[in-house]
Amino acid sequence: MTMLPLDVDLSELDPEQTYVFMANHQSQLDIPLLTALLAPRKVSFVAKQSLFKIPVFGAAIKAVGHISIDRSNRRRAMKSIESAVQKAQGGRSIMIYPEGTRAEDLDNIQEFKIGGVIIALKTGLPVVPIVLSGTGEVLPKHRLLLRSAPLKVKALPPIDTGKYTMKDREAFKDDLYKMMNDAYLEMRSD
Repeated sequence: MTMLPLDVDLSELDPEQTYVFMANHQSQLDIPLLTALLAPRKVSFVAKQSLFKIPVFGAAIKAVGHISIDRSNRRRAMKSIESAVQKAQGGRSIMIYPEGTRAEDLDNIQEFKIGGVIIALKTGLPVVPIVLSGTGEVLPKHRLLLRSAPLKVKALPPIDTGKYTMKDREAFKDDLYKMMNDAYLEMRSD
């Protein structure tokens, strides 16, 4: 098996701090990659409800504390948000893919959904944007075989959510998107 070139920069992270991580999402490879890279931390992922319905896999991700979100039902989605906030306040970092699904167009990061921003603001924890590049080339959407391509993972400086209120959630979403997309474009041009 060929090793994939991997360039990781998590130097912005404080090992003692609990965070809300926000990462772009290009591939099924993103979740195991970030799980491995963030392994020393207690991290719960927010994932779409359909993943929790997959036999064996769904039970396993629920058992280890990941959070199901039903995007088709606003009331259940709000309960999931509260569950994520409680886990964060209990000392678990939360991982959110604010695009909501894997990207097919790798030229830019997809537009962000508002739910992850609401979770981040409600926790009051610092948000660490994590930018991934190359995973969409290594394992594109609708493919099962890995290709060889360089992978890059970079944690951007944490954002203090205290400077945003719930009324500022759209501005926070836009600021976060711009920061992450700019870093993504820079990583792809290197």
